[in-house]
Amino acid sequence: MDVNSLQWTRQPKVYSIQPGRIEITTEPGTDLWQRTYYHFRNDNAPVLQMETEEKYFSFTVKTDYTDSGHRFDQCGIVMYLDTDNWLKASVEFENEKFQHLGSVVTNHGYSDWATTAIPADVKTMWYRFSRREDDYCIECSADGVTFTQMRVCHMWEGAGKVRFGIYACSPEDSSFKAVFTDMALTDCVWQAHDGQQPD
Repeated sequence: MDVNSLQWTRQPKVYSIQPGRIEITTEPGTDLWQRTYYHFRNDNAPVLQMETEEKYFSFTVKTDYTDSGHRFDQCGIVMYLDTDNWLKASVEFENEKFQHLGSVVTNHGYSDWATTAIPADVKTMWYRFSRREDDYCIECSADGVTFTQMRVCHMWEGAGKVRFGIYACSPEDSSFKAVFTDMALTDCVWQAHDGQQPD
């Protein structure tokens, strides 16, 4: 994957881009969230993405967040279309016992949050993000070989040209270095549904 094809939305103060490795140092008070439940809105996390009109593809990346250690520190994959329409997946630090592996889908200005607790000593995670027209699949993996589904979702504004890539942020008063490696863009590995036929 050509890192030169990636462009910033909100460039961080400290970062490094090299072939095969990207580092982002987060800044305090940065996040992506819209309305739902918590009622606040925050839209200032650094996002590094590429743009495509391709309807079928998969994007894979390994994240290393060993340096994280404050509540809600996070890094992962993102598809950021605009303030009100985006999705992300990451591990969010919680405490010394557990953290949240989860994803957020935001359609028309309202976010959800789907999570599961994982041990706090897990410090790397792979993600695979796949597109089939305006439907999307997010998967995760501990080893980059065996992936498990986190969620399938529909993006109301995700039928045409999209942007996708990586992000990192620290919603509270903290900062850490997020490391992204092993990025790959491939044909879509998320197969068409072969069960019940459409209505």
